[in-house]
Amino acid sequence: MQIIASHTNLDFDGLASMVAAKRLYPQAEMLVPAKLSPDVEYFLAIYKDTFPFKRRKDIDWNLVSTVILVDTNVISRTGDIKQYIHSHMNFIVYDHHPHSEDTVIAEKSIITSVGATVTLLIEEMQKKQVEITPFEATIFALGIYSDTGSFTYNQTSSRDLLAAAWCMEKGANLNVIGQYKDASLTKDAQHLLQNLLDQCETLSIDGLLILLATFDQKFYTGHLASITRKLMEITGTDAAYSIVKMGEKLFITARSASDRVSVLPVIQRLGGGGHSKAASAMKKSVTISEVLPVIKELIPSAIKPSITAADIMSSPVRVVSPETSIEVASKMLYRYGHTGFPVVDDEKLIGIISRRDVDKALHHHLGHAPVKGYMSRKPIVINPDESLETIQEFMIEKQIGRLPVIDRGELVGIVSRTDVISVMHGNIPYERISSTKVPLKRQMKDNMEKQLSPEAYELLTFIGKEADSLGMKAYLIGGMVRDLLMSRKNEDMDIVVEGDGITLADHLQQKYGGHVRSHEEFRTATWKYSYAFKVDLTSARTEYYDFPAALPKVELSTIKEDLFRRDFTINAMAICLHRDEFGELIDYFHGFEDLKQRQIRILYNLSFVEDPTRILRAIRFESRFHYAMDQQTEALAVESANNLLSVSKSRIANELSRLFMEENPLFSVKRFVKLGLLPFLIKDTDTETIILQRIKRLYDAVYRIKKSEVQVNNSLWIIYVLFLTTIKNKSWMEVEKYCLTKEDMKLLSNLQLLLKSDPLLDWSYHATKDEWHEVFSEFEVEVLISYFSLYPNVLTQGCDYLIAREKLTSIITGEDLIENGFDPGPHFRKLLLESEKIQLNNPKITSKEIIEHLISRNDI
Repeated sequence: MQIIASHTNLDFDGLASMVAAKRLYPQAEMLVPAKLSPDVEYFLAIYKDTFPFKRRKDIDWNLVSTVILVDTNVISRTGDIKQYIHSHMNFIVYDHHPHSEDTVIAEKSIITSVGATVTLLIEEMQKKQVEITPFEATIFALGIYSDTGSFTYNQTSSRDLLAAAWCMEKGANLNVIGQYKDASLTKDAQHLLQNLLDQCETLSIDGLLILLATFDQKFYTGHLASITRKLMEITGTDAAYSIVKMGEKLFITARSASDRVSVLPVIQRLGGGGHSKAASAMKKSVTISEVLPVIKELIPSAIKPSITAADIMSSPVRVVSPETSIEVASKMLYRYGHTGFPVVDDEKLIGIISRRDVDKALHHHLGHAPVKGYMSRKPIVINPDESLETIQEFMIEKQIGRLPVIDRGELVGIVSRTDVISVMHGNIPYERISSTKVPLKRQMKDNMEKQLSPEAYELLTFIGKEADSLGMKAYLIGGMVRDLLMSRKNEDMDIVVEGDGITLADHLQQKYGGHVRSHEEFRTATWKYSYAFKVDLTSARTEYYDFPAALPKVELSTIKEDLFRRDFTINAMAICLHRDEFGELIDYFHGFEDLKQRQIRILYNLSFVEDPTRILRAIRFESRFHYAMDQQTEALAVESANNLLSVSKSRIANELSRLFMEENPLFSVKRFVKLGLLPFLIKDTDTETIILQRIKRLYDAVYRIKKSEVQVNNSLWIIYVLFLTTIKNKSWMEVEKYCLTKEDMKLLSNLQLLLKSDPLLDWSYHATKDEWHEVFSEFEVEVLISYFSLYPNVLTQGCDYLIAREKLTSIITGEDLIENGFDPGPHFRKLLLESEKIQLNNPKITSKEIIEHLISRNDI
């Protein structure tokens, strides 16, 4: 026998879930709890006879084998029947409340965070194509509407909306739903509401208001959940707890209107249940004075810390001086995508210049004028600890769009409307970068001595010393720093100089020799010191972009600004080479922490916009290090993917060639698909399934070939690009634009030529190696491995042939043929091919036996 049960004090979601479960399990009996919520009791007063409900006394509990629990996953919440339910019974559970240590072990369990439990059952009915009546649709919709607050509660999901839409299609009656979902309070309930308002206190915790309302009465009054919700609405508090003694029982009901307040942990400690926004408990023989102090003690621990200005501000802050011209300020606003700049004089904030101010000045042809004449003076500022709620109040009351963050008199960040909106919608603000005014420092000298060769270590020491002698500071930066922290071998030296990199490079050449190649525009130089070492020296600089995907313009700057322009935090660390601070790790942006967390994180919101190829680089690092982009970086990658269309094919090709040949191409292509990059890389893309199958076959084949010590040319990367397409006529022209070298183009052309004849189209699965060699001997390894990968049925044979062919050392030469009576001529080529075919089929054959075979075949 099966029974359907729910929680005591049954609400509309519980009722709807029971009725839905009955449709899914028609043989089961619906067991209504002894206690119903007043709303449900009011509803059933009219519709009770419509449902085949059973009471506890109607059930022969010895026959019960399965309990179907809905809208609860804990036996203790089933009220008067909990003593009859035993652990040896089978359980099926549908619930939207979270798991707990008391959650039953069930043979089937659907416990998912949605707005209403009946949504889960509706989805099951949809799968099984269960037909329902308009009245049932009305009950189901009533359950959804009541438990989601008409889709306004934060736990509401899109699944609830779809389930409600299905109910509407099935004839749900909105008039009935409206009549019962917000039923008027009875006189007793209204009286209790007033008493609770009279006897309440408000706690202020970390910017939130929590209402505690208590009352002691001799009789039972229902509607406590509705009363608590109305208490919260009337008082405007963020959460409310109603603690009411009714006779011998104490009822505690809690509601929350803030994501920062979860009422569930407090209620669970009192033996109750529910979810983060609504929960309740009942205790016997306990007084209000005993429970109230416990609740007060527990509430602070159930509140999430306030989001502060320090959490969401953009930092470091780009500023302008009061003498900066309006025209320059306008270009900077466009350059960085900002809507305003703080104006700083002698490191003190003196005003704000907004885009609107700048546009007005330009309209009046005042581009030459300094910003100090148009800035807003005495700006409203906040400190790093200011709460999000306070920030919102400032922006609303003062009609201001950006708030500078001041710490000990110094500008450390800025909060914009964009930051606030992003947080309100559950996102990390786009312009947020977790940076510090003072960098994390960690001594790396010992690591450098252990991991670097003596020559490399010595080279770094005298680069630092010579920079000091010129009044400059030199820093080791980028991948070598990252790899030192990861204990990976890397002596590819990138040096940033606070000063002029070209001047230092020329000085090093004069003193130690070598050769220097410089780039005036970027103030960079490459010093080739010896055969073993090539050092890139860069002037610390800020890069800006005139438009998305453009090549950068350069301004000289500091090490912090230089690191800020890097691609990812794990590449934005430096090691000081200055004599007094040699080996000190400089980490402004928590790159070391990201290394430990194994995550790839960009430094600022426009990173992928300014250089979309960084998206491909992020995937390459994910593959190489087995890291993952953090949530915000991945979201920005998806959002910025279309900017890849603005990048030249050669720049994208440079990234793709490294990504496909240095890392795992199958992983990379899967990431392309997930991030939606393919349409912005290739117009003529094939289906996801076909692409992944092709890439996997090619990757596996290359791995096998290389494992057999057969060399594969790096031009093979272009085939991975081709395999993203339909490989139709138009595909070749599109992929050709990505070719970087003549070898790339040659490989593509030869494969296209082979596909035109397409010998494998009618190939025998039992062909011998000499038959393979007859057809494919003149084609390079890269062409063949690409071609074979298009034919999964013969790929293994093809690889076997390639490995055998590449390991073959021919034992017959032209001289051998002449010595054995063959007249020289063009036919020698055919004879040598014939000897290779014989050798492939018989690896242990001797040269004499091959010659005898050739003589017999050619009548000599």
